[in-house]
Amino acid sequence: MRKDEIQNLIELLPKGSVTRKRIDGKDYYYHRVYEQGKRKEKYIPNEQVDSLRRQIELRKRLVDQLNQDSFMINESEVPFYHDFRCIVKTGTSLRTFSSSVKKFKTRECFDSLKQYLQSDSETVRVLYGLRRTGTTTMLRQLLSLMSDEELAQTAFIQCPFGKTLADLNHDLKLLEERGIKTVMIDEITMLPDFIEGAALLADIYATSGMKILLSGTDSLGFVFAEDEQLYDRCILLHTTFISYREFERLLGGLGIDEYICYGGTMSSDGVHYNETSPFSSKQKTDEYVNSSIAKNIQHSLKYYQDEGHFRHLHDLYCHHELTSVIQRVVEDMNHRFVLEVLTAEFMSHDLSVSARNLRKDYMNPIDVLDTIDMSAVTKRLKEKLNIFNLNEQTVQIQNEHVIEIKEYLKLLDIIDEVDVLHMSALSNRTKRVIVTQPGLRYAQADALVESLIQDEKMIELSVYERNEVIRRIRNEVKGRMLEDIVLLQTKLARPDCHVFVLQFAVGEFDMVVFDSKSSTCELYEIKYSTSRHISQSRHLKDEEKIRQTEYHFGAVKKRVVLYRGDTLSENGIEFVNVEEYLRKL
Repeated sequence: MRKDEIQNLIELLPKGSVTRKRIDGKDYYYHRVYEQGKRKEKYIPNEQVDSLRRQIELRKRLVDQLNQDSFMINESEVPFYHDFRCIVKTGTSLRTFSSSVKKFKTRECFDSLKQYLQSDSETVRVLYGLRRTGTTTMLRQLLSLMSDEELAQTAFIQCPFGKTLADLNHDLKLLEERGIKTVMIDEITMLPDFIEGAALLADIYATSGMKILLSGTDSLGFVFAEDEQLYDRCILLHTTFISYREFERLLGGLGIDEYICYGGTMSSDGVHYNETSPFSSKQKTDEYVNSSIAKNIQHSLKYYQDEGHFRHLHDLYCHHELTSVIQRVVEDMNHRFVLEVLTAEFMSHDLSVSARNLRKDYMNPIDVLDTIDMSAVTKRLKEKLNIFNLNEQTVQIQNEHVIEIKEYLKLLDIIDEVDVLHMSALSNRTKRVIVTQPGLRYAQADALVESLIQDEKMIELSVYERNEVIRRIRNEVKGRMLEDIVLLQTKLARPDCHVFVLQFAVGEFDMVVFDSKSSTCELYEIKYSTSRHISQSRHLKDEEKIRQTEYHFGAVKKRVVLYRGDTLSENGIEFVNVEEYLRKL
């Protein structure tokens, strides 16, 4: 870089530092600068802290290089700016910027992005999802496929802290004048006025022939913008949900256990879901829930309709308790968004189910979970999950809070629902709410295991007994998660059918797939086991259950046990490997 280029770039980037203050047990961040000998501080929303720190650090490095007359900065970090107000990359810097992702496999929605660039469409493409699900990576992959001629007509924009839509509009005009045909704008929802002014992207630039691709992790902001400013002029491409099939294709057949424990995000290098996953420790899980989910909701609501859309959640937001409520919802096994679940004294569903199953194990019954200090375990679990009990909440949770949180979690693609039908009253169906990112759910459950290990009754057990209890609890969690995974992915893959759980007075079918057009249905039991056992298919062989089911849902075409063993047929029951099943959806 030339000296004058570095000087101009330094002027573009923010000066000062980021400071943290702890007030009433909460961390708040401020942008501190000195002007004419006076210190000034401005509050920074939490979701903008990391971006601001990176920009300040880049500025410091450039100042050092300028002072030393040594200009060795990586070209991929440097914008093509000239009179720009935002950070803009173009030309050869885009080749460097995209080179490291060229080897990565692409997400399933990637082809849609390529087709958009080759089409005559005047709409805007929006690529959005939670953090670490590949939004920015896919834009870089698009760049890596471009010819030098195409790159010369392409720009990649990042909006620094403190910029507005007016600054972006200024830069788009300059790019248009210079013959730029394709513009990628990363993390555009960080602009405080994006939701209210996004229409100019479609009305002014897309209709003039410019291809506009937007990406970001503030998913709710894009949903609001689509409903208001970008109505019928944009196409949303979701990245939050990663199916088992896509997980396996991207990462090379790691198996259903890995998907249960780590599925839901892609690491920064595109290779692992495990060690580098945000779910690999409780601390990282909390950080992910806070920054990717709770702050996502809060940021969008803050800038949507001038905070006029918080509705009943405003008090929770003001008292910094919205994150706690969301974490509690995610932990609850059935994710039942009802008032009683959120306000009752916290009691882990996983613990009670595991205690019952260990007690009734006919081969090796263990009653240790009946003798442990439940209050101590619960206290430790509460501390790990950062969950407030009723008497610790400043704002009392009302049913309206529950309903609205559920709406936003669904808009963010974090949860989905599957019907639970009861044969005795088919019209009175309930909902089974499923978290779409398995790794997040499993990390919460693993916090329970860590709490149990510290209990004095557990410490008194032999190593064999202690390990057996822990193994059984983890397998219990994985088994129920496997049911959720199969239900959700079957529902998404077969939209023409009704996928539900069917309960009887005694027992249930874990999954029913009902095709109303052909008046037929398929019955499934879902087991975490790797071996076959007669008990796995007992409900599928129950003639009375079959008779009642066929009366309401038509002829039974299949009776299937999904498990982790080999695929084969036995006495009219299909035993199907669950990985094979999910792979074909």
